[in-house]
Amino acid sequence: MTDSLHALTRRQWLAASGAAALATTPLLGRAQADWPSKPLRLVVPFAPGGSSEIVARAVAGEMAKTIGQNVFVDNKPGAAGNIAMQEVANSTDGHTLILGHIGTLAVNPFIFSKLPYDAARDFVPVTLVSKVPSLYVVHPDLPVKNLKEFVAYAKSKPGQLNYGSAGNGSAGHLAFEYLKMVTDIFVLHVPYRGTGPMLTDLMAGRLQAASVGAPALLQFIKAGKLRCIATGTTQRLPQLPDVPTVAEQGYPGFEMTQWYGLLAPSKWPKAHVAKLEAEAIRATRSTLVKEKLANDTALAVGNTAAEFEAFIKAEQARWKPVIARAQIKPDGA
Repeated sequence: MTDSLHALTRRQWLAASGAAALATTPLLGRAQADWPSKPLRLVVPFAPGGSSEIVARAVAGEMAKTIGQNVFVDNKPGAAGNIAMQEVANSTDGHTLILGHIGTLAVNPFIFSKLPYDAARDFVPVTLVSKVPSLYVVHPDLPVKNLKEFVAYAKSKPGQLNYGSAGNGSAGHLAFEYLKMVTDIFVLHVPYRGTGPMLTDLMAGRLQAASVGAPALLQFIKAGKLRCIATGTTQRLPQLPDVPTVAEQGYPGFEMTQWYGLLAPSKWPKAHVAKLEAEAIRATRSTLVKEKLANDTALAVGNTAAEFEAFIKAEQARWKPVIARAQIKPDGA
């Protein structure tokens, strides 16, 4: 009698446990489905008017169609992207993410003695959204038509020419220092707070040259406001078929591209990161985003979080020695 009662008790307990588990499963699924519960904020750590904003708005607009909430872009420039990275790392609303970049992920860790964020610890990679070709441009009044002529002109006037960038440690800074290194020219660097204000001064003739991602430059090149003397790609761009690459003009093996990807704070629940990854990959690989970015000479990628994490590590290993050799320092250093 006692054994049968114990058996009955065990059966009742198992049945009750199973019912409870089944009851909680829909709740867990519903909790994931209910996220996001408000609009997502995609922080861009640079001023409006650059390649970063073009890439961010393209993927944000497409993600908003299926993730269940609007995704709005918020530009937060300053301190080579460190201000925005710190803010997002410390955010607690579970709805704020950031557009990571070659500068904030592969450059800043090597030019700042102390960062207000840890790229590996404070963030989780979501997907690499886009790779953007770097273009080398000059003011149209400069008496050069291509890179060879620019190098000769710069060597005839050492230290007399200026080039601008979106700031110390930015992709444009890195790209031009890389070019200076391989061509052995001396051109002064003028850092700005963003690509937009730098381009304003370049087109006004207060600067002579710059390297910027193609999406932010094409309209000005086509309008004759800037002259493209070389591309940082391995092959010529369909949008600029008459512009040779840096490699073609006497510097074989040269390649320079910018890149942008989504990251979430590492404190986010894994289920939310997984949902964001799936939605971001779907959006980035969509025909609309591919076409929109291609029109601006940017390549849509949309890889997995693991692939993006490996890519970041490879880029850090690639640029660390270049930064050391060029002695790139942050603003005020």
